[in-house]
Amino acid sequence: MASPRSLVFSAFTAFAAFGAFWGVWGASVPRVQDQAGVDDGELGFALLFVGAGALPAMLLVGRALDRWGLKVAAGVIALLGIVGAVLALTAVNLPSLCAGLAIAGATSGAADVAMNAVAGRAEKIAGRPVITHAHGTFSALVVLASLGTGAASAASWPLAVPFIAMAVFAVVAGAALLRTLPPNTAGHGDADAGTGPAEASSTARSRYLPLLLVGVLGTLAFASENAHQSWSAIFAQDELHAGAWLTTVAPAVFAGTVAITRFSIGGLKDVHARSVVLAGALAAALGALIIAAAPTLLVAALGLVLGGAGTAVLFPTLLGIVSRDVDEAYRGRATSIVGTVSYLGFLLSPVYVGLWADAVGLRGAMVAVAALGAALLVLAPPLLRLGGFAGTRTARTSPGRVDA
Repeated sequence: MASPRSLVFSAFTAFAAFGAFWGVWGASVPRVQDQAGVDDGELGFALLFVGAGALPAMLLVGRALDRWGLKVAAGVIALLGIVGAVLALTAVNLPSLCAGLAIAGATSGAADVAMNAVAGRAEKIAGRPVITHAHGTFSALVVLASLGTGAASAASWPLAVPFIAMAVFAVVAGAALLRTLPPNTAGHGDADAGTGPAEASSTARSRYLPLLLVGVLGTLAFASENAHQSWSAIFAQDELHAGAWLTTVAPAVFAGTVAITRFSIGGLKDVHARSVVLAGALAAALGALIIAAAPTLLVAALGLVLGGAGTAVLFPTLLGIVSRDVDEAYRGRATSIVGTVSYLGFLLSPVYVGLWADAVGLRGAMVAVAALGAALLVLAPPLLRLGGFAGTRTARTSPGRVDA
């Protein structure tokens, strides 16, 4: 059995590599677009392939984790870096860009579930908060990798340089994970083997329903978070008439706040989990309302700080609530279900905001974003109670335990 310290190290390593990938990618989108020779509409179409690849991979990797163990995370983290480098080298037209993004999305989705499963196992074994701090590591590496990629672009380095550097980091991280992650101890095969159809159906319902309910909350959390991340710069430019440089401050403020909050609040005990979710939802809603009414960029930045602090704690805390109550033989599939359902919010959020912006303007769309936080605030208590996660007891006594 792996030591708690090695599991915690593995979690932070995986999240750091994942953050490096998305930091490099996010800062490289304009250059990838130029290299591929696609317009904005074609780029938007190509980006749909990220989600198209991610969703099925997120569903499938959970079963792989339960069958072959957490070391699966080592492979997908290393592969993610390699895929990113190949994407940068081969995206020279729309078909190659779409194909590369589909593969990158699939690998990223698998890595997302795998690293969260690692963090969940680490938190349960170590007996202290790990998931939120690990997500903070992801956010910090996104910022650092974005800044590094921007510097490389300003120095006129080839597009492939930051991607290759990220690939080397990911491969080294994968090798470290291979050495530190424990072998599979959960057993093989289907946990329902030997049960009749009626018993298996009942077990499936009792197993999946709590996870789906938490996934609904995760959908609202991710939708709120991605709305700010995707639209804050556009809001600053179109509604507040900020200059080109100042518009970049908005997403940087949000990302920086998310990272700082996750590191600051990640040490709270499990007993506070429900309160953290409610406080985060309230802060997310209030932050969006402040942005909607903001007369200046400074006021909007204050709203982003409040919204960022609120959304930062939502998904990691929800995942932590589930993680404490999951049997190890089922951890991969449980993480996969919660992560996949929650990811729908990330995918649909830009469309949600865009539709509202077309209908009532960007300020009205920010009110609609506030409604996401308000919905989470209202729905969290009953859905957590229905799923059996309302209490703060441990997995041995929780009525909402999700055993395999």
